[in-house]
Amino acid sequence: MTEQQKPEEMTIEKRRLRMWLRMLRTTKSVETRLREFLRDKHDTTLPRFDVLAALYRAEDGLKMSALSKQLLVSNGNVTGIVDRLVSDGLVKRIMVENDRRSTVVCLSSKGRKNFLRMADQHAMLIDGLFSNIDDTDLNVMADIFARLKQKEDAHEQIG
Repeated sequence: MTEQQKPEEMTIEKRRLRMWLRMLRTTKSVETRLREFLRDKHDTTLPRFDVLAALYRAEDGLKMSALSKQLLVSNGNVTGIVDRLVSDGLVKRIMVENDRRSTVVCLSSKGRKNFLRMADQHAMLIDGLFSNIDDTDLNVMADIFARLKQKEDAHEQIG
């Protein structure tokens, strides 16, 4: 059995890899808790919640292509979810006047009420899961993620 290396004995590359793996594990763990919460408390799924959240932020609704782009999923994936949300009365489709092929989807009043109830409880769950992270930690993490995003954006512009 090999002895665990102390962080100060590792190369920066190895430490970055460890941090990446730790971030993945933490993300997976939090996502699992969210999925369980949404399933058990609200009889819904994380993808459905994500669609409702995106539509809540877009008060005038979104075209399906804009919704799928915002959620980083295919149009086909979003279409199936939206179809079920429409049949549940949470979302409505509105035809675009100048383009018969396009529709805008938006929350129904029932969908807005349903989402707000879930969102409040979702926020409390997240607050509880991260309650050991104080204001200073949050500022440091926000800075780190901003720097990672800058690097990602620069890479996308080059590539």
